[in-house]
Amino acid sequence: MERLLFVSLGGAVGTGARYLVAGWAQKALGASFPYGTFAVNLVGSFLLGLLMVVGVSSESISPTLRIAITTGAMGGFTTYSTFSYETMRYVQEGAYGLAALNVGLTVVVCLVASFAGVAVGRLLVAS
Repeated sequence: MERLLFVSLGGAVGTGARYLVAGWAQKALGASFPYGTFAVNLVGSFLLGLLMVVGVSSESISPTLRIAITTGAMGGFTTYSTFSYETMRYVQEGAYGLAALNVGLTVVVCLVASFAGVAVGRLLVAS
């Protein structure tokens, strides 16, 4: 029950952070492309990779805190369901180029961010 409470609290923090980051990116970069969703997925992919390596490979994060951050905060923060919906809307509107750009950027760049997060996490754990 304690872990559920921490995951729920982490989820609230993650959702608030998602709202702020996505709103900032859309305001800064415009609404012609889902930059907010892309920014959140990019940051979330990096942070999840980093947190999993640090949390699993060291004792610096307790198991309860790790699940609160990864499942709770990062689960509330990342937006793949929104990504899917926005891509689907592009396809429905016949904007196939934007749909392909959204899929390509999100998949490739977020995978790179995950590898970067794992690499940085390993460097931190090795220190």
